Amino acid sequence: MDVGDNTTHVAAGAGEAPGDRRRRVAAERRWWTLAVVSAAQLLVVLDGTIVNIALPSAQHALGMSDGNRQWAITAYALTFGGLLLIGGRVSGVLGHRRTFLIGLAGFAASSALGGAAVNPLMLFGARALQGGFAAALAPAGLSLLATTFAQARERGRAFGVFAAVGAGGSAIGLIAGGLLTEYAGWRWCLYINVPIAVLAALGVTLVPADRPIAGRGRLDVAGALLSLTGFAAVVYGFTRAEARGWGSAEVQAFLAGGTALLAAFVAVETRAAEPLLPMRILLHRSRAAAFCAITLMFVAMFGFYLFMSYYTQTVLGYSPVRAGLTLIVNALATLAGSLLIAGRLHGRVRPAAVIVPGLLTAAAGMLVLTRLSAAGTDVFAFALLPALVLTGLGLGCVMPPTAGLATEGIRGHDIGAASAAYNAAQQLGAALGTALLNTLAASATAAYLASRPHPRPDAAAVHGYTAALTVACVILLAAACLTLALFTARRAPRTGPRG
Repeated sequence: MDVGDNTTHVAAGAGEAPGDRRRRVAAERRWWTLAVVSAAQLLVVLDGTIVNIALPSAQHALGMSDGNRQWAITAYALTFGGLLLIGGRVSGVLGHRRTFLIGLAGFAASSALGGAAVNPLMLFGARALQGGFAAALAPAGLSLLATTFAQARERGRAFGVFAAVGAGGSAIGLIAGGLLTEYAGWRWCLYINVPIAVLAALGVTLVPADRPIAGRGRLDVAGALLSLTGFAAVVYGFTRAEARGWGSAEVQAFLAGGTALLAAFVAVETRAAEPLLPMRILLHRSRAAAFCAITLMFVAMFGFYLFMSYYTQTVLGYSPVRAGLTLIVNALATLAGSLLIAGRLHGRVRPAAVIVPGLLTAAAGMLVLTRLSAAGTDVFAFALLPALVLTGLGLGCVMPPTAGLATEGIRGHDIGAASAAYNAAQQLGAALGTALLNTLAASATAAYLASRPHPRPDAAAVHGYTAALTVACVILLAAACLTLALFTARRAPRTGPRG
């Protein structure tokens, strides 16, 4: 008996019992899932900013007009935001891993199409396709993480890495966009997605399989159409506000129409037998607090990235590459906040104890920048560096727990829906933040120029930036207060309803 047992153990590999080997392989596959999903998350976030840097070169090469060039950005944002909830439902129907693989393949193909564009229409169409496949890829990836990591400590580490990649992706996009545009050409800002997507797709073979959710009926067509048109209209309104101003009839029409469509969507979902987005997901207080925190954080941070790019290049005279490299500090601080703070505290303290201080830390970083001046010395050491560190740490503390809360305790189709809603909250926050804060900065700059007889343009620009960053600071403080109120008022159970 003993000899037979020893033989079995040796055959299993280095004295390892079959059961232990299975557990080890399963653990390795879990962490491989994190690597693959993080690579895909990098693609989705990267494309939100990398094309911004390449756009001037692409405009010149393809002969875009000034009025049409914004569609290279807007086409991606519209299809991504508009199709997210549908992508979440598709992920549940087809299976999260299968949807994830389809999203990767489609994203790679549409990126190659965009890189090979011979005219503006071809580029705009490719960017729209990228956004559509990203709308399937993003919720499927978050759903895979939620179903793969159930143990509290592992879940904290996994969501910490995932959040760090997502948060740092915007800064990496600016850096990569500058380097690729300067040394390889603007087309590589799109081609670069192909090898990353192919490597991630190859890695999917090691991701544990999941099963499609059976027993559900037809797609909620009314909800799908209302969510698609409503989100698209709101995102487009925010995007156009940056160029046209909030008083524009076009902007107001799209925002009002989009809000009405989303209100109709909520009304339909409360009555639908099989809703696209069950309202119980949003009405859970802890989950609502997470959505509130991440939306307002993205409102503030996307304005922050915009102004850091403007300030370093137009006022300090940095090259695009150097301006992008400056943001590495923010990306590293985000990584530290995600892994060393939020990741380690996951399961040990309540999410509010990480999220609220994270919002306040980011607000402190914004506050530092409100004292910028055009003629300041040692600006990097005494203003930019502390601001980049504080905002990065804050973002790193907010993203992992909010991502975890978005899917915690959820089963079935609700996992895809919650993942999609979380991504939609980020997308709306980013679109609103860019439009709102840029408009405020432009208005403050114009007022400064009008109020002085011989104003310096750089001083006026800095005045606009600091005015907008003051509002961003207030937004983060309000987010901290509102999030804390949602967490503490009639505290909800820590696990949400099961779908």
